[in-house]
Parts: sequence; C-alpha cells; structure tokens
Amino acid sequence: MKIWGKIRVDNSTVSSSTVTLNIRSAYEVEDWSEPFARLCHDMNLSRPVILKKHVRDLQQFGHTVFLPADFMEPVDFDKLEIELY
Repeated sequence: MKIWGKIRVDNSTVSSSTVTLNIRSAYEVEDWSEPFARLCHDMNLSRPVILKKHVRDLQQFGHTVFLPADFMEPVDFDKLEIELY
C-alpha cells in the first residue's frame, strides 16, 4: 500500500509525494505518526496533528484532508490531501 500526499492551493496540486508502506489495509496501522512523518519530511512540511477523524477517514474511505489549522506551524497552502492506494 502507498500513501499519496498532495499539497493543494486554489484546487490545484502544487506538490505531491508518495510513501510505500508494508501493509495491506489501513486497519493494520496502529500509529500513523511514522508514515506521516516520512511523507511530510519528503514534502518539507511539519507534521500535522493527527486526530481520530483523520484516522477514521483513512480507514473507511482511504482519504483524509489536513487543513492549515491542523498544523502547529504556519503553512502556505489550502490543504494537504492524503490518499491510500
């Protein structure tokens, strides 16, 4: 399985990156901090605050969105979309 992260500004993708995980399902991941840390490092971002809502969206829909309010440091984009495939 892979995680695909896309930085979006005005509904346009300005940057993206993927990280490969050695899992078959999102339900196998106990702690999303490490995969998100790898993805954010590749995209030169600080890590967002991961809420239960984000984990639930990933498990149920394979997709979640982080808004600027989910980051401790200021960011210059509208959202970070995370998709599993």
